[in-house]
Amino acid sequence: MEKIQFTDPETGEVAEFAVEEETTLNGTRYLLVSEGCESGDCEAYILKEISTQEEEVLYQMVDDDVEFAALAKVFSELTDEETEVTFS
Repeated sequence: MEKIQFTDPETGEVAEFAVEEETTLNGTRYLLVSEGCESGDCEAYILKEISTQEEEVLYQMVDDDVEFAALAKVFSELTDEETEVTFS
C-alpha cells in the first residue's frame, strides 16, 4: 500500500497516510487516504492535488461540502465490497 506524508499548513505537523484509493475528476487528482489502521475502523480523508513543483506534489484536504459529497459517492463505488466507506 502506498504511503504519503501530509503537512498540515496551519500547524506544520506531518502525518503519514495510507492511500486507499485514487481517482481523477474534472482533470483533478483526488486521494482517499486513511491512518492505515489494520483493525478496520479508521478515519479517512479526501485529499485534492493542488500543484506539482519539480518532484513534489502538494495536496489539501477537501472541505467544500458539495465537492466532498460528490467524491464520497465516487470513492464509495470504487472501494471493494468488503470495505464500508462512511463519511461524516
